[in-house]
Amino acid sequence: MNFKKIVVLMGGPSSEAEISRLTGTAILNALQEKGYNAVGMEFVPKTLVEDIKESGCDIVFNAVHGKYGEDGRIAAVLEMIDMPYTSCSVLSSAITMDKVASKHLFRSTGISTPNCLIYRKTDTDRNLVEEIANKFSMPVVVKAASQGSSIGVEIVEKKEDLQKAIDACFEYDDAILVEEFIKGRELSIPVYGNKEKKALPIIEITTNSGRYDYKSKYTKGESFHIIPAPLSEELTAKIQKLCIDACTVADCRGVVRVDVMLSEENIPYVLEINSVPGMTQTSLVPDAANHVGISFGELCEMILQMAIEEK
Repeated sequence: MNFKKIVVLMGGPSSEAEISRLTGTAILNALQEKGYNAVGMEFVPKTLVEDIKESGCDIVFNAVHGKYGEDGRIAAVLEMIDMPYTSCSVLSSAITMDKVASKHLFRSTGISTPNCLIYRKTDTDRNLVEEIANKFSMPVVVKAASQGSSIGVEIVEKKEDLQKAIDACFEYDDAILVEEFIKGRELSIPVYGNKEKKALPIIEITTNSGRYDYKSKYTKGESFHIIPAPLSEELTAKIQKLCIDACTVADCRGVVRVDVMLSEENIPYVLEINSVPGMTQTSLVPDAANHVGISFGELCEMILQMAIEEK
């Protein structure tokens, strides 16, 4: 691939900016080691167009997690100036970032996903605690609609703790989901490709704390990746197909990551799709790629190649 200059866009104002910079720096170093003329750029929303044009780049590697990077807004700006970029399209990014929108999409297309209730801040005059308690047994999972990296996610064990969790999640977003708690194994499956999609090996995640939260995700030694997950061939194929189907209905492209809970009855449930998955030293996608002989640098090149093919 012949690029005059690659900009690796990272950081920005979102709650995931710190992780974005780790991801962006890792990608930048890998591309430079491969001999590319790659530079890092801190994402500043107000000056993005000016900064990109002044850089002289001919492609943007989107490493911005969370707000702007995964919700389609950066993609929309780059589309308007006809600049190729990695990550999903505007609409696909918006849908996968919004847990309410993706929940509606999964339900309407038959993708297995946990049952849930959806609330907005305008609903807070109702007795949400009683509604949730009547619908689900405890524990339940309360999630802000548009956060990542396990930010704005609360697992509630007792009914009396529900209101506090609801209030905490509404601090992050105007919409929240309350999901049934799926007891079982936590899996993550990278999916790659534009029109024709394939899955990398299934990763099973275990942690010291028993919860795959922000600390477990980004602290070395706090979480462990079992690759491939110890599953039968039949169940492996079933889960990978489910993830490819979920990415197909969401019109994902490039490399994304699907988070899945596998119940004690071996029923897989799609939780969400990450359109800009982490690429840090503790991240899942590079681990799965490495297991099949794809180095970190080669993975970055694959992502760039898919962006050019789509363009």
